Amino acid sequence: MLKRFRWQIAQFVELKWWKRYLKTQSVDAYLEWKRNYWKQFLVDIHFEEIKEWQKEDQMLDMGCGPAGIFSIFSNRTITAVDPLLDAYENELMHFDKANYPQVLFFQDTIEDFVSDKVFDTVFCLNCINHVIDIRKAMCNLNQLSSQDAILIISTDAHRFNLLKFIFSCIPGDILHPHQYTQSEYLQIFEASGFKLLRAYVLKQESIFDYCVFVMKKA
Repeated sequence: MLKRFRWQIAQFVELKWWKRYLKTQSVDAYLEWKRNYWKQFLVDIHFEEIKEWQKEDQMLDMGCGPAGIFSIFSNRTITAVDPLLDAYENELMHFDKANYPQVLFFQDTIEDFVSDKVFDTVFCLNCINHVIDIRKAMCNLNQLSSQDAILIISTDAHRFNLLKFIFSCIPGDILHPHQYTQSEYLQIFEASGFKLLRAYVLKQESIFDYCVFVMKKA
């Protein structure tokens, strides 16, 4: 009950954050910037080297937000999931499902989303620390992944245990109900049936490292 209440607060603040962040930004300019951001992200993690991609590969953008990585895969069908999709479409000028005919959108949580297919490439970017139950979310990502699936997760990870403890108690970061170090995240991911292929720190700040975990279903 407490986990869900904290998550509901975080979701409320998340929507407020997006509305404030995008309020003065041009729709076209922001979306172009975001597409370039995702393209560079794929370069930074050497995406094309990870596996041999097939045209029929099923792709999933879990916790996609209003401008997720789904936006740059215009040449293939991709499934995108987020619990705030309707709110984004109703309250943000920057998100319109009609602009992405190649995307199958579903409003749902990472823990509860079900599909009649499994996915060969699963993105879970900037959202695993937003979930209600991280272990349940990871188990569901495993269920949704094909036998040879690649899972790419990005998240902020604490650099110092003391600050992690303080943030967890206050909470110092209301948007993110989960506060872990890089090694703690990896332990959770591996316990959920994934094997680490590569890990990157794309950005280092005073409190957090911005980490990317590239994993294969074990």
